[in-house]
Amino acid sequence: MPDRPLISPPTKTRTFNGASDAQSDGKGGTVSAFHARPGAFIIPNPWDAGTAKLLAGMGFEALATTSLGLANTLGSVTVSLDAIIENCRMIAEATDLPVNADLENCGADDPKTAAKAITRAAEAGIVGGSIEDFTGDPGKPIYDFSLAVERVQAAVEAARALPFPFTLTARAENFLHGRKDLDDTIKRLQAFEAVGADVLYSPGLYDIGTIRTVVSSIGKPFNLVMGFADPTLTVPQLSEAGVKRISVGGAMERYALAAFLKCGREMKERGAFTFVREMAPIGEIRAAFG
Repeated sequence: MPDRPLISPPTKTRTFNGASDAQSDGKGGTVSAFHARPGAFIIPNPWDAGTAKLLAGMGFEALATTSLGLANTLGSVTVSLDAIIENCRMIAEATDLPVNADLENCGADDPKTAAKAITRAAEAGIVGGSIEDFTGDPGKPIYDFSLAVERVQAAVEAARALPFPFTLTARAENFLHGRKDLDDTIKRLQAFEAVGADVLYSPGLYDIGTIRTVVSSIGKPFNLVMGFADPTLTVPQLSEAGVKRISVGGAMERYALAAFLKCGREMKERGAFTFVREMAPIGEIRAAFG
């Protein structure tokens, strides 16, 4: 994988001697229960402590990190595993909500090395996380099938070794990287399910028909990311199609960047500042952050 920029390393970790924080407050079990109850639920993606607090204040039940959103805040296209873990820690500590982590390819090609990212995420206060089959190499973006399955199996074993329920999500990335091969995507998801993944995920599925086809081919909960799906779809429609968990990836952060760019262009091109009329109310922000 290419070298990726770092932020400051973690300053503290949880150790699993006796009950961990995540185990004692039941967050891991709570996330498992969300996936078992009827209907779909939304798990939005903050990118820092502040946005995590704002979403918690709105009443969401759980949060998920976004590696894309983090990379954008660092002014980069890619982000290191160390940076991802530290961002997980900040978001997990910002609220009392359970947090699921976008761990990309877990920072390594080798299955056993990649699986260590699951333990690191748990030590950072995370109760669920993903491993994907995107290599990070544009020349060969998707791991060969057998290696992809071995990596998921190793991640599952690391998750099961934790002293609390850790929801392991396995991602098949074909559709995001120029391989619109639905049969191969389904084959991978089914194999990931067979080795023990708790949740299955294939970003890039767009239309409701394709989503139904994928969901009907698996027996574990499916996560749909709306950052790449038909934006007219609604929670009731997705729930009826069998989707269990709905995330948005980096979409909210990119929407925030769109507003930022609009403000900058108004000042630069028009010498105007009308955007201040649409600022978030300071009282609302202080209430969330306080």
